[in-house]
Amino acid sequence: MNWIFDVTFFQLAMSFLTLFAIREAMILVLPDEIAGPGGWFIDTGCEACED
Repeated sequence: MNWIFDVTFFQLAMSFLTLFAIREAMILVLPDEIAGPGGWFIDTGCEACED
């Protein structure tokens, strides 16, 4: 239980920023069928919502 007190705010912030950067890179690199509108891995929005 003492390991919880060893985690700093900076470590948590860097973890979230790293995950966000990885997610954005995957959205840019992977095809839309996988990571895009209606994608099965990362769904960035609905396909019909072009308005």
